[in-house]
Amino acid sequence: MISEQEQKDQEIINKYNTSNPWGLAVSIDLKDCDLAKMTDAEYIKQFVKDLCELIDMRRFGETVVVNFGEEERVAGFSMTQLIETSLISAHFANASRAIYLDIFSCKVFAPYKAAEFTKQAFGAKDYQININFRY
Repeated sequence: MISEQEQKDQEIINKYNTSNPWGLAVSIDLKDCDLAKMTDAEYIKQFVKDLCELIDMRRFGETVVVNFGEEERVAGFSMTQLIETSLISAHFANASRAIYLDIFSCKVFAPYKAAEFTKQAFGAKDYQININFRY
């Protein structure tokens, strides 16, 4: 039996394959995340490796993780990872324990699978996902 998540992913993949867009842009906003995990640069780097493997994206170069932000509301790590088909990026907002992850690729992938994996990896209570086809 196919899960609801797998069904949603299959609908996105089918639409991608029939509408022939340039790429798929997915934004995942995660709430109430595990602060210890989202403030650990090595954990974030391993997460990116695991995410790329999960969604079958080939990393190009190393993951860049930088901690910055003078204003407490936005302070935290930002991450970028080039992939052969585009880019994965995220900002980790410590004060609100929120993570804002973006995946853009001209190779189709399963967005809900990526969101659920990220939710679990960072112990998020909930997430919102926005999916856009880029033409």
